[in-house]
Amino acid sequence: MNGSEKLQTRCVIVGGGPAGMMAGYLLARAGVPVVVLEKHADFNRDFRGDTIHPSTLELMYELGLLDEFLKLPHQELRELRAVVNGQVVPVADFTKLPTRCKFIAFMPQWDFLNFLSSHAKRFPTFQLYMETEVVDLLMKDSRVTGVRAKTPEGELEIHADLVIGADGRHSITQTRAHLEQLQFGVPIDALWMRISKKDGDPKQTLGFFQHGQLLVLLDRDDYWQCGFVIPKGRFEEIKVRGLKEFQEDIASFAGFLRDRVAELDDWSKIRLLTVQVNRLRDWCCEGLLCIGDSAHAMSPAGGVGINLAIQDAIATANLLAEKLLRGPVRVDDLRTVQARREWPTRLIQAMQIFIHRRVVTGRSPGDKKTSLPFVLRLLNWFPILRQLPARFIGLGPRPEHVRSPTAV
Repeated sequence: MNGSEKLQTRCVIVGGGPAGMMAGYLLARAGVPVVVLEKHADFNRDFRGDTIHPSTLELMYELGLLDEFLKLPHQELRELRAVVNGQVVPVADFTKLPTRCKFIAFMPQWDFLNFLSSHAKRFPTFQLYMETEVVDLLMKDSRVTGVRAKTPEGELEIHADLVIGADGRHSITQTRAHLEQLQFGVPIDALWMRISKKDGDPKQTLGFFQHGQLLVLLDRDDYWQCGFVIPKGRFEEIKVRGLKEFQEDIASFAGFLRDRVAELDDWSKIRLLTVQVNRLRDWCCEGLLCIGDSAHAMSPAGGVGINLAIQDAIATANLLAEKLLRGPVRVDDLRTVQARREWPTRLIQAMQIFIHRRVVTGRSPGDKKTSLPFVLRLLNWFPILRQLPARFIGLGPRPEHVRSPTAV
């Protein structure tokens, strides 16, 4: 590519994450010419959600991809357990869900995205551009008409009837379109790190909870991806206390890691992730629709972000694919996506905000009770109640199903 190159397509999707890649797959499957732009050279990044929930696995079945998908390395979690104040508590039982896969699949997100992109490339109307970073929107008469991007070969302009912003919580599309963002402050951040895994370590339990604090462990076969919840803005204070004390904090939650916490011997091995919960007041304007984290940033609570983003993509294809086959879509068409997906987003965000302000606060209270909270005692006493959090986590409110057309 020499200098500036211009392309024309029906739809351009900014961001090759779960929302963008699923939307691109479905639109190309329907015969819509679509270009997906991903700013990185690959999908290999540590700090992305690994949980593929039953709702997403059901979608893979509907697309005829499930059997092949489950051949990829993964772990299956049929019951969600947490270690709360030293006691093992079953929280959610997925085995009674009305889905073919009655489990959460733990799979590195890069494997999921590589799988989906490889299948999308089989459609003649699908194009994926890696190392292509969108830097601005193209506008004409107050309508978004495409994007301007930079690539290793130079500048690229892509003109399209519709731009879909799926570029995450630091979205250039929502910023350049001046879409208003509503912020819902949460009092936590998260520190992410790797600790090696050994034979004899316990199986995936997901969470160790003590008195408002939480350590999450994700099984990556030969190492644990660890997330440690801290009070918002307190990372520098933790650094001042020193690595030894931080290592002891980790070991106090998961004692089996005590012989390995010394691997965290430099602060460069510990990454700060700022937790945000926000959403756009309007997810769209003429020529632009935002979905996934671009429309609504979620906290890590429940691991629902990736699955909610995919639900957005399904709804987008269901509602817009046939119209895009005929030509440009109106802003009223785009608003139907927000109308369908906004209340599930509001409900989940309200639950996350409640959890962070009342339960997982990152702070240790002065009164460190060792008893289980009443709600968790109920789950112990009445196992049937575990189906309620299983449905909320595993399926979510208003699960989507594939209704978009398939090109003949």
